[in-house]
Amino acid sequence: QVHLVESGGGSVQAGGSLRLSCTASGFTFSRFYMNWFRQAPGKEREFVSGISRDLQSTYYADSVKGRFTISRDNAKNTLYLQMNRLTPEDTAEYFCAANEDSPSHRAMSMDYWGRGTQVTVSS
Repeated sequence: QVHLVESGGGSVQAGGSLRLSCTASGFTFSRFYMNWFRQAPGKEREFVSGISRDLQSTYYADSVKGRFTISRDNAKNTLYLQMNRLTPEDTAEYFCAANEDSPSHRAMSMDYWGRGTQVTVSS
């Protein structure tokens, strides 16, 4: 059974940092592109960042470029998102997601989803 479990969310003041983790099980982690999405109340789920299977390629939404860093450890089946210089606009539920076929920024292309972790940034 596939599981993606996010952790590391919380409340932080603007300008602060958080590191999210996503631990995977039930599938061959190293064969999947891994991604972070987020969804704020009343808004659609949006792509945040992605990383290729071999760690060589990373992708970022313009809104987080230069502030967030995605990484993965295939030996530990774990995905990370280091978030720096957080702003209130980053407040959302953050989800990790896996897709096997190709890099994608589309939520509907994901094969597996975690349940999310809440990030709240206060001004």
